[in-house]
Amino acid sequence: MEQLPTSPGERPQQTDAAQEPAYTATAAVDEQGVVIEWGEGAARLLGYASAEVVGRSAEFLLADPVGDAARRIPPEQERWSGTVALRHRDGSRLEQGLLAHRRTSTGGATKWYVVSAVAAGRGGDGSSWGDPLHEWSFSQSPCFLAVFDADLRLVRANAGMERTLSLTESEMAGLRLPEIAPDPVSEETEHRMRLALETGEPQHMEAFVRATGVSAEHGWATSVAPLRDADGRVRAVCLAAHDRTGAEVEKQQMFVPDAAAARIGTTEDSTRTAQELADVAVPRIADFAVVDLIEPLPRGNGHASGPPSGPVTVCRTAVRSAVEGSSEGRVAVGETAVYPPLSPPAECLASGRGAVYATTAPAVAQWMAQDPAAAWLGAHGTHSMLVVPMHADGVSLGVAVFGRRQSREPFLPQDLSLAEELTGRAAASIHGAHRSAREHTSTMTLQRSLLPQTLPDHPALETASRYLPAGTEAGVGGDWFDVIPLSGARVALVVGDVVGHGIRASATMGRLRTAVRTLADVDLPPDELLTHLDDLIIHLSADEGGRESVDESAGGIGTTCLYVVYDPVTRHCTLARAGHPPPAVVSPEGSVYLLDVPAGPPLGLGGLPFETLDVDLPEGSVLTLYTDGLLQPRERDIDEALDTMFAALAQPASTLDTVCDRVLTALLTHRPDDDVALLVARTRALHADKVVVWDLTSDPSDVSQARRQTTDQLAEWGLEEASFVTELLVSELVTNAIRYGEPPIQLRLIHEKDTLICEVSDASSTAPHMRRARTFDEGGRGLLLVAQLAQRWGTRHAPVGKTIWAEQSLLGF
Repeated sequence: MEQLPTSPGERPQQTDAAQEPAYTATAAVDEQGVVIEWGEGAARLLGYASAEVVGRSAEFLLADPVGDAARRIPPEQERWSGTVALRHRDGSRLEQGLLAHRRTSTGGATKWYVVSAVAAGRGGDGSSWGDPLHEWSFSQSPCFLAVFDADLRLVRANAGMERTLSLTESEMAGLRLPEIAPDPVSEETEHRMRLALETGEPQHMEAFVRATGVSAEHGWATSVAPLRDADGRVRAVCLAAHDRTGAEVEKQQMFVPDAAAARIGTTEDSTRTAQELADVAVPRIADFAVVDLIEPLPRGNGHASGPPSGPVTVCRTAVRSAVEGSSEGRVAVGETAVYPPLSPPAECLASGRGAVYATTAPAVAQWMAQDPAAAWLGAHGTHSMLVVPMHADGVSLGVAVFGRRQSREPFLPQDLSLAEELTGRAAASIHGAHRSAREHTSTMTLQRSLLPQTLPDHPALETASRYLPAGTEAGVGGDWFDVIPLSGARVALVVGDVVGHGIRASATMGRLRTAVRTLADVDLPPDELLTHLDDLIIHLSADEGGRESVDESAGGIGTTCLYVVYDPVTRHCTLARAGHPPPAVVSPEGSVYLLDVPAGPPLGLGGLPFETLDVDLPEGSVLTLYTDGLLQPRERDIDEALDTMFAALAQPASTLDTVCDRVLTALLTHRPDDDVALLVARTRALHADKVVVWDLTSDPSDVSQARRQTTDQLAEWGLEEASFVTELLVSELVTNAIRYGEPPIQLRLIHEKDTLICEVSDASSTAPHMRRARTFDEGGRGLLLVAQLAQRWGTRHAPVGKTIWAEQSLLGF
């Protein structure tokens, strides 16, 4: 699709040929004929600096005008060579041989890489290449190919070399091998030639020099031999090639199933598996392969879906060709196509059997006539084709098409059997991955529905969290976290890790999270709460223990948990853990340390106690709770991981979200092998201006005094509108404590952001309860009134005594 003459030539008349060494002039031109690269050799040859040429049309370099017919190259042509008349900067005319290669980048951009050899001058020191070279090359070369001089530029090529690369000796003369055939193999071969020159030792390679339009099996295994003159000096090298077709190809095909076992289905990515199928097939059994998956893939819940009939919509999922840069069809990877009825792919999908087709067969000809996207079959010299349906467990997934060009024999029945084996392996992997993806999605949906969707905006703590599911085939685990508001402006933080993966682990996690919230609602201390969780795990395991194929971990035995309660009034923190990593604390001054929480046993073992740690945390301290997946990456040990986490936490951060991201970035260089839950909280404090406490006696007259003090305090806080309800609550709670409790008695009011809390404590451990008062009863309605007036209320037990509390929302006042 481009202009032919686009590159530099040579200008020998401007230099002393006897002194000038050989060099190569190089340039690159895009699809529109604009020069985009200009090498030093090109500038030396034509006299133009790079700035004078790059960005301009290559036509101004031509000495003769070029007609439209001559200046355009068919899109399938990958190389052009010929002699072009170029114009030097001084206006002189140069007849120069050019060799141009079409190159397409991974991003899809196409350019022409153009080279031209500028020959060296020959002196009178006997270094000219004449009849002696002819004798060296053919007497010492192991077979016919090419001779390169001491500068590794081609000076002779035999007929075999010309046939292999479809270039004449004159077109290649003076060029280096990577300029003749740009390819990583050429670079390696040139390296071997340089070694032969330096060491004088032959070099051998297990590689191929690929012929134009020919797959690797029809390439040439190469060897390099040094060429010596009569005095034994190494003057050149001979590059020889040995044909590896025929029996060698058959030998390689014997190992195709082994290669397929190792290379197909290495991941649960359907697209990757389809590409692996194409990569294994090409060039081992075919010159090209395309893999199309039905769009969308059938659900296939263990039941046969039946073969599709009529037009079949597919997605082009993978393409592989033995010829670099060639395009197999008009449908690009990721695009959809429709196979018309009676086309070979649709027929094979309907029958569920593969077939061999010659491209001259009526069915193929009709398909090419019906479907413009199939016209590429005839445009690339394809003469034989395999069409193999992809199905697994009775579910049709797609179709694979393999083709051979003129350089290979037509497909035989044994080739179809081999292709069906490869395709079947890929189909099984894709089907399993699709089913696993659905299960993974279900598990993720379940787990995310069980995790908190948003963290509460609590006056006691500022919080942020992250959850990363495992990146392994084991699936989603049962890690969880929660922030639970408690009575008295306190808040609980919990992080846990259920053993196992999948839906069962997520379900167990949901049960435990619900249990923790229930136990927290009755204000159990952390150690008692873990004891109840331990009993729950034992009961769950016992319920599931009688089922077949259920391992010990199914009930959650071995689950770990960390439970933390923080009080913003006292800045006091109480913690207990069941086999879980201890939390890290960042002090307001920036020091980082682990809290020495007693290490209780994992949940489900039973009979072992849990202990608590009580610690005071200054306002602004940052608590970091996490699951062990954060500290168990593959490339570091636990001590190194802790040091890395401490370093990340020690850095100042404006928000806790920044802290979370910084910790994850520092510790995780790849998708974690286990789930990671991270919960970070910065402590706040309720100061004296928000909390007031009064000590009361058992004298009933203190009830009226408590009401007055409450009214005065509400007026000071600007909450006069809440006085009536609050007075009633205080009156009932204090009266109940004086009548049924034991001294000492204490009244506390806490003014949170949007909440007013009334608490009355006494030394009695007897819990109050509501009862239904009869019509003529004089008492029994106090707690019922509290329940009606308060947003929520309850009882909290202490080591000595209890506290009855009631919360009001201030949003309505």
